[in-house]
Order: sequence, then C-alpha cells, then structure tokens
Amino acid sequence: MKINRRQSRETAFTLVFEWSFHNEPFESLIKNAVDGRSLEEDEFAARLCETTLKNSAMLDSLIESYSETWKLTRISKVTLAVLRIAFCEITLMDDIPLGATINEAVELCKKFATEDEAAYVNGILGQYGRDRETGRHPGAPDAPGKADNL
Repeated sequence: MKINRRQSRETAFTLVFEWSFHNEPFESLIKNAVDGRSLEEDEFAARLCETTLKNSAMLDSLIESYSETWKLTRISKVTLAVLRIAFCEITLMDDIPLGATINEAVELCKKFATEDEAAYVNGILGQYGRDRETGRHPGAPDAPGKADNL
C-alpha cells in the first residue's frame, strides 16, 4: 500500500511527539515503532523525522522566536511536535510548498489538539513563511517575536 504525504506527516508527527518524552536516538525511535506498533517503513516520514530531530535545537529556537511571549515549555507537546516538523519542512526541505506545509500542520493540530492550537500554528507558520519570502529572519532587530520580555 502506497502511503501519501499526509499519512507520512502523521507518522513523523507521532515519532517526534514520542521523542519529546524519551529523547532517544532516531534509530532507536524507529526500531521501537516498527517492532512495537508495526510501523510501516516510509521514506518521507523517516526523512522528516530524522531531519527534525537532528536539527531540533535550531528549530526550537526558531519556534520560540515566533511564539512571541510563549516559552516552549508553555506550548503543548502535541503543538510543539507539529511546529517542529512544519518548521523543519519550511526551513530544511525546499521541495515542499509552503502552503502545503502550513495546511498539513493545521490539519494535524485539528486532529490531535484543538481549534485554538490550530489557529496558533497557522499564525506562527504564516508569519514565518512571509518573513522567509521577504528575506527577514528571526534574530534581526525588527524580526517578529523578539519581544524584550522573553
């Protein structure tokens, strides 16, 4: 059975979500998922998950810079996992259209979190996408989310 990108993202999301509790290496995470849940091998999900985990510090920094007054510890683990894979797609995987990434992230939030969290994710990713398109980057003096009270 061929797995579509939506299913792949959901698989990557579940793996990144699990990792947020156990912080185990990617290889162990995949092995446990394949053995314990009969996870089907999926190249896109594995690439997305591995890239997200290997770049988690950078991705978390970006997420926090766009979260305005919210620290990562205030964001639910579900929403944080969604944001991590979405920021990974936007930042590190040039072959995926921005609109597709944002739409899929919002859908994941609607399925696993709340409508409010979906709106939050949509807003953060939309702003990040606009900033990337205009060449503005987090950390710049006028970048959004760089409030003094963080």
